[in-house]
Amino acid sequence: MNIHIKNGRLIDPRNNIDAKLDVYVMDKRIAAIGQAPDGFMAAQVIDAAGMIVIPGLIDLAARLREPGYEYMATLESEMLAAVAGGVTSLACPPDTDPPLDEPGLVEMLKHRARNLNLARLYPVAALTTALKGCELTEMAELVDAGCVAFSQADAPLTDTRVLYRAMQYAATFGYSVWLRPQDSFLARDGVAHDGEVATRCGLPAIPVCAETIALATMLSLARETGAKLHICRLSSAAGVEMIRTAKQQGLAVSCDVTMNHVHLSEMDIGYFDPNCRLTPPLRSLRDRAALRAGLLDGTIDAICSNHAPVDEDAKQLPFAEAESGATGLELLLPLILKWAQQEKISLSDAVARATLRPAQILGLDAGHLSIGAAADMCVFDPEACWRVEPAALKSQGKNTPFTGMEVQGLVRYTLVDGKVVYQSQESGLRIED
Repeated sequence: MNIHIKNGRLIDPRNNIDAKLDVYVMDKRIAAIGQAPDGFMAAQVIDAAGMIVIPGLIDLAARLREPGYEYMATLESEMLAAVAGGVTSLACPPDTDPPLDEPGLVEMLKHRARNLNLARLYPVAALTTALKGCELTEMAELVDAGCVAFSQADAPLTDTRVLYRAMQYAATFGYSVWLRPQDSFLARDGVAHDGEVATRCGLPAIPVCAETIALATMLSLARETGAKLHICRLSSAAGVEMIRTAKQQGLAVSCDVTMNHVHLSEMDIGYFDPNCRLTPPLRSLRDRAALRAGLLDGTIDAICSNHAPVDEDAKQLPFAEAESGATGLELLLPLILKWAQQEKISLSDAVARATLRPAQILGLDAGHLSIGAAADMCVFDPEACWRVEPAALKSQGKNTPFTGMEVQGLVRYTLVDGKVVYQSQESGLRIED
């Protein structure tokens, strides 16, 4: 179907475009920008006056809870949440039940996602069988099934020999290894950052060195093996400095941070707010400032939602007993816009952290609006303000630390493969005769 998006402000970080330009979509791809191609007849016209057109967001960490945890969320509910948030592609960690350690499970998940015809799904496979940290999975078969990387999610891998061999194998075949740095012994039973709030509230704490000790091991093994390493959900100032040094030394490492850690700190736990029970834990104001600085100077490559819908009953418990996690897909865009406004950086630079750079980490030719590229786009109203109300969220998980916050930036349309997969109720889509 041919689509004409007119009168919008087009922002494309890869091609350094920030201008009022029309976009023409034909045969699932961007056919032209600015001037209509010869003979173009639009079946749909989207009037994007006062709106911004960007590449669809790409989220590096979105738990969809299938298979195994359908009582928390379903693939359909979370894919709907994704497109409602302007997210057109997402990577899902392997900590499902059973974990994504067999090609059949991966193929089933991808098949389910394709049938929904919403966002694109990129599974991250388990690095070890059943995520137990003992035996390596059949990496080549999992890649053939459609996996884009290998990870332990939040499961510990304490045997460094196993990790070393995994990285050696991954380096041999060019696979990416995604790891979240946390020493499982130092973090055991911890629920909050080892700082002022945990001390005051008497909460079991996770020290910063739990992150840095694990990170040092991962960087050393990556340097030794030459593996492509992606560090997931960095949370501390010390961790940022270690990544910065590693990059300066030429190590091929990338990393991301969650939108929660960009905006929140341990102070937001307040009086035991279970919505702030997150993994990794919210750390100090100093850590938050360092994470923001790392985003600005390129040490941190991308922002992710760390979407993890949680069952209501499991969340409404005392802080230390509550399930860790929060919904995030529908909040990723407005929170990126809020960060850009606070730091006074261009929208193009901010958008790149959730489009172009995640695509590069995933090894995808995506996250841009070049002619011939797949027509995955987000059209949003930058001036629209709305209050985060759990009941209005598409995600089955309604818990978020941003409940009640006024945010700016509302998705009006989301296109995937040249098809409008989401349209807000306030939008008007005109069908041409």
